[in-house]
Amino acid sequence: MKKHLTIFTLLLVTEVVIALFHFNKFIRGFVGDVLVVPLAYFFLKIFSKAASFKLAVTTFVFAIIVEILQLFSITEKLNIDSKIIKIILGSTFDWWDILAYAIGFGLLLLSSKLWNT
Repeated sequence: MKKHLTIFTLLLVTEVVIALFHFNKFIRGFVGDVLVVPLAYFFLKIFSKAASFKLAVTTFVFAIIVEILQLFSITEKLNIDSKIIKIILGSTFDWWDILAYAIGFGLLLLSSKLWNT
């Protein structure tokens, strides 16, 4: 659990730094999305004893579902005004985001094999 909390914290700080310092479009728009799946996975891993692969797949599928909900403008249809929820759910569907999530998922599987996370 301590290892997962540490990795989650490092990923969260990285995501916040990317968001706050407005790095170039590739880092903010793509690398930040690559880190979303590992970030969510390590957050869940803090509380869950689920098998790593199963949790990684679940996290990846959830990310894709959220992206698809963006395609259907879910925040507008549900009249969500909260900036925080809009940031979490996003507002613009992009196929590149799904590719970024897939890369994040692949990196997660690789790290799981290499460092037993």
